[in-house]
Amino acid sequence: MRWDIFCKVIDNHGDIGVCWRLARQIAARGQEARLWVDDASALAWMAPGQIESVEVHPWSGQAPAGLPPGDVLIEAFGCDIAPDWIQAVATADTAWINLEYLSAEPYVERMHGLPSPVLSGPLTGWRKRFFYPGFTPATGGLLREPDLQQRQVGFKREAWLAAQGIWPEDGSQVISLFCYEPDALSSLLAQLARPDAREGQEGQPRTTHLLVTAGRAAAAVQTTLGAQNPNGADDPSRLRIHYLPRLSQDDYDHLLWACDLNFVRGEDSLVRALWAARPGPTGSLQSIPFVWQIYPQHDGAHHVKLQAFLDWMLPQAGDHAGLRAFHAVWNGLHAGALPALAGSSWAEATQGARARLLAQTDLCTQLQAMAEAT
Repeated sequence: MRWDIFCKVIDNHGDIGVCWRLARQIAARGQEARLWVDDASALAWMAPGQIESVEVHPWSGQAPAGLPPGDVLIEAFGCDIAPDWIQAVATADTAWINLEYLSAEPYVERMHGLPSPVLSGPLTGWRKRFFYPGFTPATGGLLREPDLQQRQVGFKREAWLAAQGIWPEDGSQVISLFCYEPDALSSLLAQLARPDAREGQEGQPRTTHLLVTAGRAAAAVQTTLGAQNPNGADDPSRLRIHYLPRLSQDDYDHLLWACDLNFVRGEDSLVRALWAARPGPTGSLQSIPFVWQIYPQHDGAHHVKLQAFLDWMLPQAGDHAGLRAFHAVWNGLHAGALPALAGSSWAEATQGARARLLAQTDLCTQLQAMAEAT
């Protein structure tokens, strides 16, 4: 089938990140993917050397004429495609699907798959369906590559870190930081820098290597630290900060696999953190714990979304109060200092969530099934 995916880049590149992952998976299945985007500049670092696998077209100005119509039209995140553009790439028989935002709220199961007929205007009689990604079998699932686990089994953590110029000491911990500007950032940095706050092997203070992603996270850390130099020779802390360059999607996944704890934000990196795992001592894949900063909304709607996700992720059995409390402070729901990090105990919750998700059908497969049935 020929797929047309429309994407409007709002901010932070999460929208084009999701659309590019989807387009790549469609192309990998031997189908034709055309990505229409109003600003494709981020693909230069997000997908270097991969553009040829997907047709990337500018989405601006007047709709093109003479294009062969597509079989599937994906309207990503309600990006509001003008009727003339829809008519340029599709017909009334094209499967028109609105790919919605990710949420764990109960309405997702009720709304997933519902049709919406057009009752007026030049597209009268056309119909689109709503596709909701989600975390349960009654939703559209999450994007997942078919070979994900095989690639994780073969991942060489030390080699990847060394390629970034990072050589962690024995007993140290490696943490990735991808965030907006959380008020609790100073509390996190202070916690990581205290020599007596974490013990590694044989009760010795544990060094933390903090791998900070480029962009807003790096700017936030630098602003928080001010004139301090945590990597200076006279700095008594055990915190070592590494500022990373912009990473491709593949290398961002590798970053998550290489760390002992991941701080993620938004939608795409949350999904990648849920999948993140690497071989443990027995050779089986072990999940890597994470902390999520949800995209803040002025009306506070993100508070409900965060609680819905935590309710899904954390089972009733077990003591996960610390993880809930950490998320509450990190996301600004409560003020005060952050609770102590407990990555090793948090990993159990991540492992259980990942196992439940692996038992479900992935998003691309479900999207294809909906398109074929429409």
